[in-house]
Amino acid sequence: MRLRVQLQCKNLHEYLRELSPEILDRLYNHPATCLAVYRELPCLAKNYVMRMLFLDQPLPQAAVALWVKLDSQKDHDECVSVLAGLRLWHSQQLQGGLQGYILNPVFKENLRIALLGGGRAWADEGSTLGPDRHARDIESLDRYAMERWEVILHFMVGSPCAAVSQDLAQLLVQAGLMKSEAGEAPYITSAGFQFLLLDTASQLWYFTLQYLKSAQSRGMDLVEILSFLFQLSFSTLGRDYSVEGMSESLLTFLQHLREFGLVFQRKRKSRRYYPTRLAITLAAGVTTSSSPSSSSSSSSNLTSTTGTGDAGFIVVETNYRIYAYTNSELQIALVALFSEMLYRFPNVVVAQVTRESVQQAIANGITAQQIIHFLRTRAHPVMLKQTPVLPPTITDQIRLWELERDRLQFTEGVLYNQFLSQADFEVLRDRAQGLGCLVWQDVAHRVMVVTPQGHSEVKRFWKRQKSNP
Repeated sequence: MRLRVQLQCKNLHEYLRELSPEILDRLYNHPATCLAVYRELPCLAKNYVMRMLFLDQPLPQAAVALWVKLDSQKDHDECVSVLAGLRLWHSQQLQGGLQGYILNPVFKENLRIALLGGGRAWADEGSTLGPDRHARDIESLDRYAMERWEVILHFMVGSPCAAVSQDLAQLLVQAGLMKSEAGEAPYITSAGFQFLLLDTASQLWYFTLQYLKSAQSRGMDLVEILSFLFQLSFSTLGRDYSVEGMSESLLTFLQHLREFGLVFQRKRKSRRYYPTRLAITLAAGVTTSSSPSSSSSSSSNLTSTTGTGDAGFIVVETNYRIYAYTNSELQIALVALFSEMLYRFPNVVVAQVTRESVQQAIANGITAQQIIHFLRTRAHPVMLKQTPVLPPTITDQIRLWELERDRLQFTEGVLYNQFLSQADFEVLRDRAQGLGCLVWQDVAHRVMVVTPQGHSEVKRFWKRQKSNP
């Protein structure tokens, strides 16, 4: 059975809540981190933090609950959960046995610094190094970021002209976006295909999360690189910054960011770097907002920046021909993942969806539904006027070609057989059904299969049953 992976992109708060309390408390020692976390709080939670930012005494929970109307109790409970989960405030017992809330003192102090000023500079501006003879303007930084990020995407779709470092290729494999077998070049997986369908902002955030997961195994300080990422999000686009004072671990991380297109550095040993738009927007609202409208507006801005957006360029005909009106090498490579290329002209390519091409894509982990979704979301405006958008003969046939490979579905389980009586079989079967772990049964032959997760509980029940007949 091929594993169907549903690519999910955590937002900033979901990621931080998974970190240990020790790491969170260290993170809040940096004003940039505190401001970034505060910026992405729900509006009501921001209000709570501001009300308590200059209080030194805890507030009774009953008093905090009075800040909202009775019909907003659900929003209040959500804010309490968010603030507690991020360790932004703590419960504290008051006189008389009452419970109160008080802000995390480390977070409170550093958020004050971020809002009011003071403390150490977050980053050393490159002005201390003097004027840069090779200064980069915003347009060239955007172009550089587009080129570097698209190299990664081209590598994922197997473009021969795309080459990445061994570290980056290994990270793509570890993230499940590509698969590597002995003696073969890495190739894209089902999760990788879903990744390519995301907008640029979501791609960057997901990729960064995968990098952070492996940071400690690389010998890097997770708090240090997270703090640096948050500092980058408050940088000024087009301004250069100095690398003076950076640790070796942070300098290594800077080189990785350079390969991803998040910073520009003219040479590896250069003493200054320029954050690109990708780095500045990485920890901003595009990666953390749960609002569809906010997410779409932010991601469309990023997409236009990087040039990867090419919506509305595909025409699909009932004869299985695909006409892709695009000059993007990346989009052409995506179409080639599940079709055979026939002709290529300056502004259009012609491809054919065949049984072999679809089944080869399915063998690489791409599902029929993903192929159909790709064609539908990139349909030409002329096709969007049709109902349905894609010809049913094409969508049905793609699904049928997938079913040809999926005639059998394998599920892992534990076999129970050789029951001494029908009554014993039925007692254990009913218990497995009650636990929701029964996979399959054959009443006539007294055979059943349960899930590996439910096996231990079913086994314990059977031992108790035999010891107490």
